[in-house]
Amino acid sequence: MKIAAIQMVSGSSVRDNLDAAGQWLARAAAQGAELALLPEYFCVMGLQDGDKLKAQESFGAGLIQDFLSDSARQLGLWIVGGTLPLATPDASRARNSSLAYAPSGECVARYDKIHLFRFAQGLEAYDETRVLEPGTQPAGFDLASRDGHVYRIGMSVCYDLRFPELYRALKADVLLVPSAFTYTTGQAHWEVLLRARAIENLAYVVAAAQGGTHESGRRTWGHSMLVSPWGQILALHAEGAGLVMGEVLGAELQALRGRLPALQHGVL
Repeated sequence: MKIAAIQMVSGSSVRDNLDAAGQWLARAAAQGAELALLPEYFCVMGLQDGDKLKAQESFGAGLIQDFLSDSARQLGLWIVGGTLPLATPDASRARNSSLAYAPSGECVARYDKIHLFRFAQGLEAYDETRVLEPGTQPAGFDLASRDGHVYRIGMSVCYDLRFPELYRALKADVLLVPSAFTYTTGQAHWEVLLRARAIENLAYVVAAAQGGTHESGRRTWGHSMLVSPWGQILALHAEGAGLVMGEVLGAELQALRGRLPALQHGVL
């Protein structure tokens, strides 16, 4: 099964970001991808935290969700829409949500980011809890591929990557990690965390990142990649907008898990 991870350098204009995402999705479909992953906040990387609230939508309706549904249907593609802000009963808080769409255009899964990022180092400081409400439940979906295999797809977002217990609970064949890692933390930890999650779970990891300098001046790390269940980097795009394409091999995944049955050995 061919999978695409799309790297973007999103700005503050939702419509411009959707136009850019649409071009990358069309390119992924033309190259034979069955599943395409967009990065965290593919639809908006604002100038300030409050811009997320301005772009928020009610679940099931809105410009961003219509774009994802229409793109999936028109391209015949499974699409996981990175993340977008979804409304909560509290007008001052949104959910950072990842939505999965089948080629029919139906939304088949929703994951609300559980672990909210906080980091402070000198003048560089982030605190997602200022405008976000955490999710509470893991999520995933089954994808019946043209290769004859049914893959369990596990959903996560960015800072979740530091919490291995979430990934083990997903019991997935393919782990998705749409992200907007900072340049500082990405340079230090991004690759090793992605490879560790792949090795621990004997699963493919697909990571689609923001990767460049945004309108706000924030710099994201990028380095979108596909990692094998053995921890090998199969494809990589370092910086700037781009497309990572690679193959998930169901038969090889099953064989590897047979040779190294670590997932059957449980936990203490």
